[in-house]
Amino acid sequence: MQFLCLIYGTEGKDPQPGTEAFGAYIQEYEAFTAMCVENGVFKGGEALQPVATASTVTTENGKVEIMDGPFAETKEQLGGYYLLDCKDLDEALSYAAKIPTAKYGRVEVRPIMTFE
Repeated sequence: MQFLCLIYGTEGKDPQPGTEAFGAYIQEYEAFTAMCVENGVFKGGEALQPVATASTVTTENGKVEIMDGPFAETKEQLGGYYLLDCKDLDEALSYAAKIPTAKYGRVEVRPIMTFE
């Protein structure tokens, strides 16, 4: 079963580029990704550009509206994701807890809906 792990954090709260802590942080991500690949659960994942680069699109009554920024204005922003293929929710949650940003923000785990 596939699960999407959505990684949320407050920009600037986690280790920042150019700091000593950032190198260790990136190594944690590399190790986590390698573990997922080695265990056969990794299906994809990427970091996202900063929230300032986001756009939100909506269509109402045939009219397209484009707004700068994310849809939700919250302290924590979506910063990346992992798509994992796990045997069940418990396994997906155990992987999500190991995502480095879980120490600084939150990781939302959602099962992928399968249409047959």
